[in-house]
Amino acid sequence: MDNTSSAAWYAQLVKPFFAPPAWVFGPVWSVLYVVIAISFGFVLFQTIKRRLPFAVLLPFILNLLFNAAYTPIQFGLRNNLLASIDIVLVLGTLVWAMRVIWGRARWVALVNIPYLLWVGFATVLQLSITWLNR
Repeated sequence: MDNTSSAAWYAQLVKPFFAPPAWVFGPVWSVLYVVIAISFGFVLFQTIKRRLPFAVLLPFILNLLFNAAYTPIQFGLRNNLLASIDIVLVLGTLVWAMRVIWGRARWVALVNIPYLLWVGFATVLQLSITWLNR
């Protein structure tokens, strides 16, 4: 994936008034990836130690997969519709993960609140971009 042409492609898309400048995404995701790594690592470790069932780990795994798929879909394939579907799946699996972990390790759900807020915003942004560029 050519970052220069991907950046140029993204820059030419019609965006809603609330779209942040492109430079905001890197720092925000850098912080969120630390939160994701810590919480996923904890849940994975607890599952390996058989302190949590696989059913608790599953939404975390799916969330990681959908999150990892977003950039190649959006910027590699340049497919806004598939990226919209994917970001909705990121949001849905995050809510699912937070719900299943709540009664077992509440702190994991709580530290993911900034991730939830950002993904909620990113979902509205992506859906808006998809609509505006249909």
